[in-house]
Amino acid sequence: MLRVNVTFEQVRELAQRTVTDVRYPVVKSYTLDAIWVLYDRVLRVDPQRLDDPSRDRFLLSKGHGPSAFYAVLAAKGFIPAEWLDGIAALESPLGSHPDATLVPGAEISSGSLGHGLPLGVGLAHGLRATGFGDSRVFTLVGDAELDEGSNHEAIAYAGAVGLANLNVIVADNGSASHGWPGGVASRFTVNCWSAATVDMADHEALYRSFTAPHPDRPHVTVAVSETTPH
Repeated sequence: MLRVNVTFEQVRELAQRTVTDVRYPVVKSYTLDAIWVLYDRVLRVDPQRLDDPSRDRFLLSKGHGPSAFYAVLAAKGFIPAEWLDGIAALESPLGSHPDATLVPGAEISSGSLGHGLPLGVGLAHGLRATGFGDSRVFTLVGDAELDEGSNHEAIAYAGAVGLANLNVIVADNGSASHGWPGGVASRFTVNCWSAATVDMADHEALYRSFTAPHPDRPHVTVAVSETTPH
């Protein structure tokens, strides 16, 4: 099942095989760039060792748009590519929101907005407390999710305790209800995070931000997309 030397163009073709969710026609795959760079060049994960306690973790908080995630899992050998053709079918393990009990490689079940970042904070804190502080946690959220109060608390807490193994990617397509003075990154930097704002389509900029040193604080990558907000 493991696929070797898969290109971004090939993983984009896998994403195009997925069934469009009529409720969220645009969020279907615009996060593909960020998720692809993570799995192709950054994350220490192995589909043959899903329970390795020292692995990095990726949490898809933006679970109402999982098609890009599913495509990357297929490209990297976590799931069969054939599963992509039947998302949300009655017998399919791939739902319109990912279920961690059914999808190999999915760390959490998600889709209820505002849960992923608090879970990421707890996971990063737990890994640090149990001697696995070198294992990194990457959580992808949507900019509109930041309207949720649970995220305000998670951001403040993570900065206050210096969770250096926590990384957040904000998929920013301008869909937040209120926005933030100075841009999305300022919401984090005011709480002692390091931050970078990049173009979602710029893979080298994404990679630099994902791997930037931040030894005493968590880090956020604000990945700006021109996709029409939905």
